[in-house]
Amino acid sequence: MPFVLAVDYDDTLFSGGIEAEGTAKEEIINKVKEFKENGAEIVLWTCREGIGLKEAVKKCKEVGLEFDSINENSPSVVKYIMGKEKEGWTLASRKILADFYLDDKAFNLDFFLKVKVKETCDQFANR
Repeated sequence: MPFVLAVDYDDTLFSGGIEAEGTAKEEIINKVKEFKENGAEIVLWTCREGIGLKEAVKKCKEVGLEFDSINENSPSVVKYIMGKEKEGWTLASRKILADFYLDDKAFNLDFFLKVKVKETCDQFANR
């Protein structure tokens, strides 16, 4: 299963918070793209809904950032859990399963920028 990265939008990919227009955090966005280029699945993991969510997805596309899923589990996680249904597993949870959760509230943005992308993706691909 590939490395799964769940990424928040407000104050993580774009500055300014939910009420502001927001400016792209290019260093973070470029690192997320690097993960995608190395085989990671990227999940947009945000509290936004409705028009706010549509605006966030649009702004991400404008900077070349697209997602494998939005506020849902990634394709590989869905496939894994579907294979476990016989054992009683279900997708009925709101929790997004990921290997790394990138969120400004978690104070891990600086750490994220130091992660070695290729090595990390390769390590998870071999599990």
